[in-house]
Amino acid sequence: MLHHVQLACPPGSEPALRVFYEGVLGLAEIPKPPVLAARGGCWFRGHGIELHLGVESDFRPARKAHPGLLVQEIDEWARRLSEAGYPVIFDDDFPGMRRFYSEDPHGNRLEFLEPLA
Repeated sequence: MLHHVQLACPPGSEPALRVFYEGVLGLAEIPKPPVLAARGGCWFRGHGIELHLGVESDFRPARKAHPGLLVQEIDEWARRLSEAGYPVIFDDDFPGMRRFYSEDPHGNRLEFLEPLA
């Protein structure tokens, strides 16, 4: 069982992360332990997902490595991302799944999957 996935983010990016992960994806920010909060970044949880965003001073977005987020109502997720101005690229190459790729405000790749009925 997986507890969380961590993605990197640039220093000072917490406001943009909150707008995206809370506002667009509907995840709730969860408090970081004080010793870790001093390092910056944000943690989010919801829809069975927990994502940690950690600050890297020499940040480069993950363009190939990515979390695969298992969701329900994938078209609703695609709509929210598209309406917020984020790319939605559907890919039918995963047997038994509908899926699309998008990215967060800093270019980290995200994959959304839903099992076919």
